[in-house]
Amino acid sequence: MPISNPQKRPICVARSFLSSHAAKEELSQAVSRLESLTKQGIRLPFQVLASLLQRCGDTRSLKQGKWIHRHLKITGFKTPNTLLSNHLIGMYMKCGKPVDARKVFDKMHFRNLYSWNNMISGYVKSGMLTRARVVFDGMPERDVVSWNTMVIGYAQSGNLNEALWFYRELRRSGIKFNEFSFAGVLTACVKSRELGLNRQAHGQVLVAGFLSNVVLSCSIIDAYAKCGQMESARRRFDEMVVKDNYIWTTLISGYAKLGDMESANELFTKMPEKNPVSWTALIAGYVRQGSGDHALDLFRKMIALRVKPEQFTFSSCLCASASLRHGKQIHGYMIRTNVVPNAIVVSSLIDMHSRSGSLESSERVFNLYGDDKRDCVLWNTMISALAHHGRGHKALRMVDEMIKIGVNPNRTTLVVILSACSHSGLVEEGVRWFDSMTVDYGIVPDQEHYACLIDLLGRAGCFKELMSRMEKMPFKPDEHIWNAILGVSRIHGNVELGKRAAEELIRLDPESSAPYVLLSSIHADQGNWEPVEKLRGDMKKRRVNKEKARSWIGIGEKVETFTVSDGWHHPRKEEIYSAV
Repeated sequence: MPISNPQKRPICVARSFLSSHAAKEELSQAVSRLESLTKQGIRLPFQVLASLLQRCGDTRSLKQGKWIHRHLKITGFKTPNTLLSNHLIGMYMKCGKPVDARKVFDKMHFRNLYSWNNMISGYVKSGMLTRARVVFDGMPERDVVSWNTMVIGYAQSGNLNEALWFYRELRRSGIKFNEFSFAGVLTACVKSRELGLNRQAHGQVLVAGFLSNVVLSCSIIDAYAKCGQMESARRRFDEMVVKDNYIWTTLISGYAKLGDMESANELFTKMPEKNPVSWTALIAGYVRQGSGDHALDLFRKMIALRVKPEQFTFSSCLCASASLRHGKQIHGYMIRTNVVPNAIVVSSLIDMHSRSGSLESSERVFNLYGDDKRDCVLWNTMISALAHHGRGHKALRMVDEMIKIGVNPNRTTLVVILSACSHSGLVEEGVRWFDSMTVDYGIVPDQEHYACLIDLLGRAGCFKELMSRMEKMPFKPDEHIWNAILGVSRIHGNVELGKRAAEELIRLDPESSAPYVLLSSIHADQGNWEPVEKLRGDMKKRRVNKEKARSWIGIGEKVETFTVSDGWHHPRKEEIYSAV
């Protein structure tokens, strides 16, 4: 079909095209009109097509983007000019089609620096760092964007050595760096949690004169907080003139993760505009500290102030729920407010019902979540719930079902499977899974897997095989393994093995009371009271205190915590004892 002169009615058509088809929902209509213009012999200006391609990329409208690409081919541009090719590459990359983007790139007659950077950035965002590196190495020239993209890409993927190498090479290259050059290095600092590296980066940002940049300052504070250096983080925070919500929340979260709830509360109270993230950070801090009542109180205040909770808020509050009633109230709120839970929240719901003894409710929640939405984390949670309720055979059947629909087990799945076999006495099945995990799924057993295997063999009284497996381990036993040995030694009254495990645990963590208490129980079960007294004397001499056992009970809207020594001194003693 002959195409008329590109100048034929271009301006009026282009203006009407751009003004009437700006929104995402109208892109389909825009492309339909593009088809009719093609039949009329009208070719739109490159700038209009470039704008449309950009919209397709921004709105992830792959179908419409392909139609525009087809329009170019029909109108005689099988190899579009550099401008349109760059927009095609960007559109395909944003729509998750790096192979199609590469085809456009390979066919280009002339590639400018933007073309190369476009490909690198697309590969990095798709997690294809090896291909990004190949493109980077083939560049005829590079600018600061090329280097920054590689630094950030490797840092975000956790490959910190490569990220730092690219940063150092950028500094040696003579290319003028900018504020974004430090973004990847600070991401590496946050992920590595290496205090020395963070201090070096902080110094270089200061010398370069970029400390006034809010994003970089936030990253520095975040990195100090991740390293547990809250004093340095707070100092940088206090020096900042402009503080956005993110930086307030970063510091609150840092204090909360270290268990310093007093400082976290102080900052939260001073925060000018409290957002859902800051509320959630404080709630999560109390949950980690074991103060479920404080966490739930904050959640109620949050709701009363009409602050919309996030998915992680619900997940944290469900972990804080000490009773089924509280968990059901949170679940009910989600239903009333039409909250569509993500996989993490659904996992928390399953776990909450399981902890409350309602396995049927856990299964009901799991079954209501569609097969296509269930990820490995969700499957692991349900399998774990079955394991803890002694339903080992059903847990293994669920693993088979998971694999059948195409979800492969990860390292956590294997921990859960071995735990399920241990709780249900399925020794042969557990050993078979352990021996096949590397061959079938490429998962190399770590300390936690070995601890589960030892617990499995020890509970079954297979001490000979247990010791044989320990001798063949590719690493020295850690506290997980010695704890497992100490636990099974008590079950079977194996004093000698229990003594050895306790001694190793005391060496690894001298301040922990657990090995003293468990070894004391082993001797007491055997009627050997002299060693029991000696162990108690050792605890006093080393000032090791046994942590008091705590109980939680829900009364009204509050969760009360009490110990045996509270006796009748607890302020709500009558309600507690009547509830029991």
